[in-house]
Amino acid sequence: MDLQNAILVTTVTAAPEQGFSILALVLEADLVVQLVLLALIGMSIVCWGIILNKWNTVRRAHAQSTQFLDGFWKAQQLDDVYQRTSRFPNSPVAEVFKAGYVELGRLTGGAGAGAMDLGLTENIERALRRTTNTELAQLERLIPFLATTGSTAPFIGLFGTVWGILRAFQKIGATGNASIQVVGPDIAHALVATAVGLLAAIPAVMAYNYFNTRIRTIHGEMDAFSSDFLNIVKRHYRGR
Repeated sequence: MDLQNAILVTTVTAAPEQGFSILALVLEADLVVQLVLLALIGMSIVCWGIILNKWNTVRRAHAQSTQFLDGFWKAQQLDDVYQRTSRFPNSPVAEVFKAGYVELGRLTGGAGAGAMDLGLTENIERALRRTTNTELAQLERLIPFLATTGSTAPFIGLFGTVWGILRAFQKIGATGNASIQVVGPDIAHALVATAVGLLAAIPAVMAYNYFNTRIRTIHGEMDAFSSDFLNIVKRHYRGR
């Protein structure tokens, strides 16, 4: 009984001295678990880079598009609007206007005002749609990686978890001992892999949904402006 008490006291007093360190767990982990953690950390770093970049891009696109639309509806001449588009280099709506304005000038410049017909309107509409798709592709660039990380990171972490548990069972089979001292480190490595997988996936999914919503809003603004621009062109040249 005295020997058991002495062992218990030694264990209790030694535990606080060892402390708890995630870094120590990672360094002591199996090579497979370390590779899993490295992959997850790399995916998380890339995701945060995309998040910061896209947040700034989407914010500027929305703000400058709003400013451009305010100036567009207050302007008296399309020429004046075109001269001011350089003030909004990050506005997708301004780029759509520039495409429509340039196409309108190209089609009417050498044929006179009486050249307004169905073919001219269709050409302008194609130019507006083409620029809208180009701007949308730029806004959506790299966004799919967030979805990929959100859907795969938990399973990559789960693989590391399963591997750590398998290692624990292997030690139990080899030693015939199921004490916490034998299986504890591998179980801890497995849980760390799960946690890192979730930490990589959750921000990625939240950011993906957020950016999708904001980009859909900007896409709607471009589509609405394209329709308004076509209506303005039709009214201006009707009957000429």
